[in-house]
Amino acid sequence: LLGVKVGAASLALLARVSSMDWSPASLGFKENLWDVHLSRSLLFFSFQTFEKLLIANRGEIACRVIKTCKKMGIKTVAIHSDVDANAVHVKMADEAVCVGPAPTSKSYLNMDAIMEVIKETRAQAVHPGYGFLSENKEFARRLAAEGVTFIGPDTHAIQAMGDKIESKLLAKNAKVNTIPGFDGVVKDADEAVRIAREIGYPVMIKASAGGGGKGMRIAWDDEETREGFRFSSQEAASSFGDDRLLIEKFIDNPRHIEIQVLADKHGNALWLNERECSIQRRNQKVVEEAPSTFLDPETRRAMGEQAVALAKAVKYSSAGTVEFLVDSSKNFYFLEMNTRLQVEHPVTECITGLDLVQEMIRVAKGYPLRHKQADIPINGWAVECRVYAEDPYKSFGLPSIGKLSQYQEPLHVPSVRVDSGIQQGSDISIYYDPMISKLITYGSNRAEALKRMEEALDNYVIRGVTHNISLLREVIIHPRFVRGDISTKFLPEVYPDGFKGHKLTDLERRELLATAASLYVAEQLRSQRFLGTPRIPIAKSKRSSWELSVHLGDGIYPVAVSKDGSSFSVSSAHFPRNLMHWNNVLTKLAVCFIFSRHNHELQNKTRRSFQRSLKKSVFLRIIEIRDCEEPQVSSSVSDSCSLFLPVFIEECSATSAP
Repeated sequence: LLGVKVGAASLALLARVSSMDWSPASLGFKENLWDVHLSRSLLFFSFQTFEKLLIANRGEIACRVIKTCKKMGIKTVAIHSDVDANAVHVKMADEAVCVGPAPTSKSYLNMDAIMEVIKETRAQAVHPGYGFLSENKEFARRLAAEGVTFIGPDTHAIQAMGDKIESKLLAKNAKVNTIPGFDGVVKDADEAVRIAREIGYPVMIKASAGGGGKGMRIAWDDEETREGFRFSSQEAASSFGDDRLLIEKFIDNPRHIEIQVLADKHGNALWLNERECSIQRRNQKVVEEAPSTFLDPETRRAMGEQAVALAKAVKYSSAGTVEFLVDSSKNFYFLEMNTRLQVEHPVTECITGLDLVQEMIRVAKGYPLRHKQADIPINGWAVECRVYAEDPYKSFGLPSIGKLSQYQEPLHVPSVRVDSGIQQGSDISIYYDPMISKLITYGSNRAEALKRMEEALDNYVIRGVTHNISLLREVIIHPRFVRGDISTKFLPEVYPDGFKGHKLTDLERRELLATAASLYVAEQLRSQRFLGTPRIPIAKSKRSSWELSVHLGDGIYPVAVSKDGSSFSVSSAHFPRNLMHWNNVLTKLAVCFIFSRHNHELQNKTRRSFQRSLKKSVFLRIIEIRDCEEPQVSSSVSDSCSLFLPVFIEECSATSAP
C-alpha cells in the first residue's frame, strides 16, 4: 500500500512538473542566453542518462558539452594533448587525461589512446563534438564493440551521409531535390571533361568524402575541368585518404541555407527551422543567422520536410544538419548532410529554446523526442559571428598565432552568448583551428540582434593576436547585409580587392580627431600632478592652448585645443597635409591605451564614442599624434569639430600613463 501511494505521488508530481512554466522569467532568471537554453534541463532529475561522459574534442565545443553535462549531473572526462594541459576544457572537466603530443594525428585523432582513456575512466558515453572523430564510422564502431554509447548517429548513417555520392543517391530516392550532375565516380580527366560538357558549364568538381571546402574546384571550361580534376583529386587524397570525385552543376550566386534536424531511435524526426550561412570565405562560414531573411513559410516547410525525409531514409538518430543551396528563385538543392553537431548550432538554440547537446544525450540513451513539429517555434532572431585569430586583410583571414595577453568577452551586453574555450593567457597555436570563440546575440527581431552584435563586437577586447573582429563588424553593418541581399559571393563582391578596413565617414573622422586630442591634453595635465606633497612647491602650468597634428590614415590634420574656464574645445578646419612634410614622428599610441585602467576618469560618453569609432577602423590599431611644440602620443578624426569637456581632465589620476 505504501509503495502504491509513493508511486501515485511520484506520477502526480511528474505530471505537475511537466505542466509548469519553465521559462527563464518564471524561474527568476535574468536575461542571459545560457539561462534561456538550459533552464529546461532542470527537468532532468526525472531521467536517468549517463553517469560519466568523455568528450573526444577540445576548445569551445568541449566546454560547450561540459556545460550541459554539469546541468544534467553527468560527470565529464576531458582528453588533451600535451600543449593543451592548461586549456579551459581541461580545467572544467571532472577528470582529464593526456592522449599524446600536439599533432592531432597523435592526440585528438589517436583512437587507440582515446579508447584506453575510456576504459581507464569507465566512461559510459562519448560526445565527439564536431571535427576530429565526430564523423568517423570506425570510431563509432569501436565504441559500440566496447559497449560505449556514441552520442551521435549509428555507423550506417555516418557511412551513408559521409559519402557524397551515396548520400546524393539516397537523397534522390527520398524525393529530395538534388543538383543535376553525374552520380558515379569520375575515373579520369577525360571523363571529367565529357561529363562537364553533358551537364553544361559551370560545374563543381568536389571530393566524394570531402568537407570544409577541401577538394572543391569550380570549372568554367574544359581546361579548368582538367586542372580542377587533378588538384581536387590530389587534395582529396591528402585530406581524406580518398581521391574519388564527383561532378555536378554549379549553382551560380546561391545562398547556403541549412536545416537542423533532430531524430530519435523510435522513428520520430523534427526539423528545427533553418540557418542562413551564406557569408563565407574559402567555402567556410563566417557569419550565420536564424532564421533566414530569404525564406517564406512555404519554402521553409518544404525544405524542412525534405530534410526529415532524408533523415528517416537512413534511420538517422541524433542532431544533424541537411545543407541546401538556394537560388534566386527559391529553388533549393541538396548539398550534403553533416552527421554531427554543427559549429553554428547556438543560433538554432536561441530561436527554439532547445539545448541540442541535451537532446543528443537523451536520444543516445534511448528516450523518445519530447516535442512535436508543432511545438517548434521561431522566437526572435539570432546572429553568430565566428571570431578567429586571423588577419582579415590577407585573403579575408589567414591564421595568426600567439598568446592572448588581454582577453575580455562582452558578456555585460544584454542577450549575448559567447562559446569559447580560451582565456587570458591562452596560446593560439599552429596545431589547431584558430577559432577564438563564437559570439552570438539574440533579439526580438533581426534589427535588434544586429544592433546587439555591433555593440558586442565593439566591447570585445582581444590583445596578443591579430583577429577578424573588424571584418565581422563591417559585414554586419554593410547595407547589403542589413537588407538581406547576400549570397555565398558576398565577400568577394563587396571587397573585390580584399578587405581594406573601414572607410571613415566625416562624422567618425571628426569624433576620432576630437577624442584623440582630448586624450592627449588630459594626459599632459595628468603628468603635471604628483603623489604626496613635494618639498619644493611646483608652479602649475598656465597653458591654455595646444596646437597638435594628428596622423590619421594617409593624412595629417592640424588640431587646436583651447581652454576656456572649465571647458576645453577641440577644433580642426583644415584639409590633411601631405605626410612627407612632417618628419617629427616620435612615438605611437596603441589602442590599448584607450581601454587602460586610467580611462574611467574620462566621461563615459566620450569613452564610448571613441571605442565605437575605433572599432570601426582596424587601421587605427596604432594611431599617431604629434604636438607641434612638444611631440607626444595620442590618436585621431577630421574637418571642423567642437567637443566640450568639463574640468574633469584636470582631476585625472596622478598615476603615469601606460
